[in-house]
Amino acid sequence: MSKHNNKADSTFDTEVVIVGGGPVGTGLAIELGQRGVRCVVVERYPQPQPIPKGQNLTQRTMEHFHAWGAEPALRAARTIPPEYGIGGLTAYGTLLGPHYDWLQRDLVKPYYFTGNERLPQYATEAVLRRRVAELPSVHTLYGWEAEDVQQDADGVTVSVVERGGAGRRQLRAAYAVGCDGARSVIRDKAGMTQTRTDHDRMMVLLVFKSEGLHELLKRYPGKSYYNVLQPGLKGYWKFFGRVDLGSTWFFHAPVPPGTTKDNFDFAAYLHEAVGAPFEVEFEHIGFWDLRFMLADSYRQGRVFIAGDAAHSHPPYGGYGVNSGLEDARNLGWKLASTLQGWGGGELLDSYDAERRPVFGSTIRDFIAKSIDTDREFLETHDPAVDQARFDAAWQARAKGAVGEVHAFEPNYEGSPVVQPNGSGQGPSSVGSHQFVARAGHHIAPAVLSSGRNVYEAFGPGYTLIALGASAAEAQAFREAAAALTLPLNVVEDTRTGEAARYEARLVLVRPDSFVAWTSDTPGVVDAAQARAVLAMARGG
Repeated sequence: MSKHNNKADSTFDTEVVIVGGGPVGTGLAIELGQRGVRCVVVERYPQPQPIPKGQNLTQRTMEHFHAWGAEPALRAARTIPPEYGIGGLTAYGTLLGPHYDWLQRDLVKPYYFTGNERLPQYATEAVLRRRVAELPSVHTLYGWEAEDVQQDADGVTVSVVERGGAGRRQLRAAYAVGCDGARSVIRDKAGMTQTRTDHDRMMVLLVFKSEGLHELLKRYPGKSYYNVLQPGLKGYWKFFGRVDLGSTWFFHAPVPPGTTKDNFDFAAYLHEAVGAPFEVEFEHIGFWDLRFMLADSYRQGRVFIAGDAAHSHPPYGGYGVNSGLEDARNLGWKLASTLQGWGGGELLDSYDAERRPVFGSTIRDFIAKSIDTDREFLETHDPAVDQARFDAAWQARAKGAVGEVHAFEPNYEGSPVVQPNGSGQGPSSVGSHQFVARAGHHIAPAVLSSGRNVYEAFGPGYTLIALGASAAEAQAFREAAAALTLPLNVVEDTRTGEAARYEARLVLVRPDSFVAWTSDTPGVVDAAQARAVLAMARGG
């Protein structure tokens, strides 16, 4: 392990133990490792598992990969050629039936610094593992798994065992984070309870080869995932996705209870969903139960959970891996700042205060709502009964799909570490994409007068964007940050061009690119006011 390099107790083996080395765990390790925090990643599988899940990576998620120095490698690992689109569509009855564009994330691209991406989760994991290997403060234990976690006032002890071997170790650290999936050992051993909503649906995941399906779907150029609505499914989907361009696919759908690999005709099920026969060569047949889960807390003392250990849901809309990676980005800088002495006493609690209600909203306002909305549509509209009424409702759904993309804007309004706005609203996934800089919201990119984007000016700490503000105000923030030992980069520019869209003289941006505070009030911010703002943003 690397040399001790910050304020954690020197008796520790490491500073943070991360259990689970999927995208969320490795993303968290990179966030910490780039900040010089010593951490150990415990991952049960020596190699990423070749199951194509978690493929849709949003523009916001790609901002994480940019910050982690892994964006070029991730785009190079894409399994679908860049010139081919990664859009989706929703169809009625069969894939060859009436359809409209679905999940058009390109519509909100102007509000993010990076474009979205699509590739199998195992390819994403491989990129993240290579990046982790470049960081000297990160140690990995592949082929190991945790069996217990204990904590006291000073730290945590994580007991790990070698899978298929005789190795046993106890890792002592300041904090532990469970990124070990829906059946999280860390969550359960730490005593974190969960609220589950079971939809009583058995689902199948098929991975298969078929060049014939590729030929059939050439009629939909630029599409990589396909959602089929059928009246008999009562709002649940049959969902196809490309793994590569031309031959490999995955498919999720409900199946009858008691279905096994041997007692069900999966080829016929695929043909019925598409509306035409084609050759099929199965590579994987697996099953899962459709349910929602949200942990009742993301923190228990010195133990945290993130990703599927904290929340899980059906793979509808690509929310899962993206939400988990946002957990990692949010928690990572807060752990680092606490360990390095510039985070306040309330900062770590803000992880739960921000991230848990956001995912609760994601379940309620997007995923579960889409199932209910689809069920109601299918019960109300039937083209065989009234074609004109069905067509009108179908077109209305297409417009609604556009609105859903714009409305999904996770934000931390009401968080204890962002400026209050008086709305009374708490953190939520429902918002609106705007260029205006708003406390608690993701900051949109802007090209500065130098020609550089503001995202290229962000550093590991906070960033103050001063647009036409006085030199005295900028200096007041520098001095306040120094007094609080808080890393602060000050970007001074004119209030012209794209930066004028922020509609503020002063914008304080957090290390995760969310706005902590803004001001457009006339007058000069003095040293006392600057210190109060920074103290609020760092959690006391």
